[in-house]
Amino acid sequence: MSFFKDFFKNIIHDRNPEEDNIKVKGKVMPVFYGTVAPYPDFSASKDAAVLQSAIESKGVDEDVIISVLVKRNNEQRQKIKAVFEASTGQSLNRALKRALRSDLEDICLALLMPPAHYDAYLIRDATKRLGTDEDVLVEVLVTRSNEEIRQLKRVYKEEYGDELEDVIKDETKGDFTRALLAMLKANKDENTEVDMSQAQKDAETLFEAGENSKGIDVSAFIDILTTRSGPQLSKTFQRYACVSDVTLPKALNVELRGDIEDCLLNIVKCAWSTPAFFAEKLHRAMERHGTCEDTLIRVLVSRSEVDLKKILEEYRAMYDSTLQEDILKDTKHHFENILLKLCGPH
Repeated sequence: MSFFKDFFKNIIHDRNPEEDNIKVKGKVMPVFYGTVAPYPDFSASKDAAVLQSAIESKGVDEDVIISVLVKRNNEQRQKIKAVFEASTGQSLNRALKRALRSDLEDICLALLMPPAHYDAYLIRDATKRLGTDEDVLVEVLVTRSNEEIRQLKRVYKEEYGDELEDVIKDETKGDFTRALLAMLKANKDENTEVDMSQAQKDAETLFEAGENSKGIDVSAFIDILTTRSGPQLSKTFQRYACVSDVTLPKALNVELRGDIEDCLLNIVKCAWSTPAFFAEKLHRAMERHGTCEDTLIRVLVSRSEVDLKKILEEYRAMYDSTLQEDILKDTKHHFENILLKLCGPH
């Protein structure tokens, strides 16, 4: 379990949840932790014309394309797409596919997808390739809100004609399937208040279902870990340490194997800190020989308007280097440039 010890060793523990809200004109509003905000002097027609010129110029101007896409948020990019098609008679996606190559093409096309469509694309790609990518399935379902999961299921049905639950049943098996289907129900408690008596009860239930029985009752773990809020689970983990001689992550490691172990451990990690969960993903994408560009694209695109500032903060605390420094070491050319710009000012 050294990997789990390393995960928790340097993550930021003392952030006050109340700091995630600010008052705007007397109303409590969530603090924006994204790195890509709405462009203040936005003009969809001007941006569409600039992109058309950059794409059609002699020698594609990748720097201009990057600058426009990264400095506009997703809502603004959708408007640019609509104006581009209306004015040129072709889709911006097709134009960029012809103009760009490799990882730069992939990340630019990802930036042009609305969030729910991008999630649906990720799930489709993870289940239709040779060998299901279980890590991507878990990452998407563990880190999205109830509403985002409901939108994902709706868009998946519209785009690909299948119910997402049926796809999961066909492409996975056993307890792992049950855990994914439980998350797809989108009934996770999203209340940030903690019920101490429920935390104690859940800790005892998990202990009885795992360490204190001959055969582990996986359904009890799935039920609790997929329906409780992050703050509630964090308190449950603390209470578990009081009723057991080991931590819950260690108990899961001892009792479970394979995809279901990884799935439930990732839920535990996200309950403690979703930004730290993604920081670890990014570090692993670059720590070994050969960079996993797909992971860099997936995380930076999906979190750029959510919590990428927090992820950058956790990355530095956990690995004693900045994400930008590691991107500079592991990537190059225009792909490096767009990744750095998504990270914001450095």
